[in-house]
Amino acid sequence: MAKAPVSISAEQLNSFIARIERLNEEMENIRNDVKDVLTEAKMAGFDVAIIRQILRLKKMDEEKRQEQDALLETYRDAVNI
Repeated sequence: MAKAPVSISAEQLNSFIARIERLNEEMENIRNDVKDVLTEAKMAGFDVAIIRQILRLKKMDEEKRQEQDALLETYRDAVNI
C-alpha cells in the first residue's frame, strides 16, 4: 500500500537544517578549544590522558564512581598490582 504524500514546509525544513549546521559548527569550534586547552596543559607538564580520565570521573555519579573504585581495587588485589 502506497503512503500518502506528506506536505512539508521547505522554509521550515531549511530553517531546521541551517540551525543544525550552525550548532555543528559551534560544536567543532568548542572541540578545537578543548584541544587547545589540553595542548596547553600538556605543555605545562600535565598528563592529558589523566586529565581526560579525571573529567570522565567528575561526570560520574558518586555512588557509581565508588563502585568502580572498589571493583578496580578488587581486581588489582587479584593480580597483585
